[in-house]
Amino acid sequence: MSSRIFQSVVLQMKDNTDRAIGVIDSEGTVVACNELTSIGEHWPGVVDAVNAGEGGIVAYEGRTFKALTGWGSQFDYAAFVRGDDAEARLICSMAVVALNGAKAYYEEKHDKATFIKNIISDNILLGDIYVRAKELHFVSELPRAVFLIRQVDSTEVAAIDVVQALFPDKQSDFVLSISETDVALIKQLPEATEGKDLYKIARQIEEALTEELNLKVVIGIGTVVGHIRDLARAYKEAQVAIDVGKVFDTEKSIINYENLGIGRLIYQLPTTLCEMFLQEVFKKNPIDALDQETLFTINKFFENNLNVSETARKLFVHRNTLVYRLEKIKKLTGLDLREFDDAITFKVALMVKKYLISRGIDN
Repeated sequence: MSSRIFQSVVLQMKDNTDRAIGVIDSEGTVVACNELTSIGEHWPGVVDAVNAGEGGIVAYEGRTFKALTGWGSQFDYAAFVRGDDAEARLICSMAVVALNGAKAYYEEKHDKATFIKNIISDNILLGDIYVRAKELHFVSELPRAVFLIRQVDSTEVAAIDVVQALFPDKQSDFVLSISETDVALIKQLPEATEGKDLYKIARQIEEALTEELNLKVVIGIGTVVGHIRDLARAYKEAQVAIDVGKVFDTEKSIINYENLGIGRLIYQLPTTLCEMFLQEVFKKNPIDALDQETLFTINKFFENNLNVSETARKLFVHRNTLVYRLEKIKKLTGLDLREFDDAITFKVALMVKKYLISRGIDN
């Protein structure tokens, strides 16, 4: 944010009041003031006071302060007026309105983070992307990935500050507040970045949020894109990764879109088609005819690559007992899980059933 924009606003107010009006940054340094001699002064004590005010009017050492709008829970800039009386509070509130307007205009025109947010939100036309990138001197063709960090069972506003602290280079990496629960990281990457490298970044974010805020999060990762015009697609992929993972990989907290496999295909199918598929597969009895113990046995059989002996060992049962159970499943469903084709059909059917339950369709 250019201090010249703030200075222009406060100087225009000089003719209408004899009060000193200005702006401090997040370090407590005066970056603009209609009393020019105050510019550059450092008031470190006021920073904690303004942060504690949570966006409201704060009186401190004979001045009145109010934070301007910002992305995080900590203020970036705050307006101040000399005095702590009712008139000072009124002037400060009015100054904040004017300064916020100037700040928003400046960010819309010159801020790269706003530009990126407009891209991933589909709020900018494709042709305008090239024009704005040129105006902002933004390098369009670089490998980048989108990480969507979603809080689970919580809404901690400080999450964005933790992520921002991990990636402080605001010219290359962009940390954006999407909603009360969602934060997006658009990360510039070195060439030849692999999936394991993306996982390490996501793991770093997850660990920081857990350690500092005790937050449980799930992180979706979109595919790496080579041009900023594709960031909207990568962002949607990160959203899909979280949504699909919530259905098929509930034990995972980091889900890469490229690793969703068949779950992604099922998630995109109409529910009516899924119901038809289950009816065709289970002609003899519906899948609901299988009890929980039987389903547990089936899942263990799949986990052990259809190996009867290994599955029996993991279940602590005799091999013949497992064979009996598999025969029972064959009689109920008509599918022999020892046959590869039948096993694949049954595995897909279980996933389809899980998808339908997630959509509120359990019959």
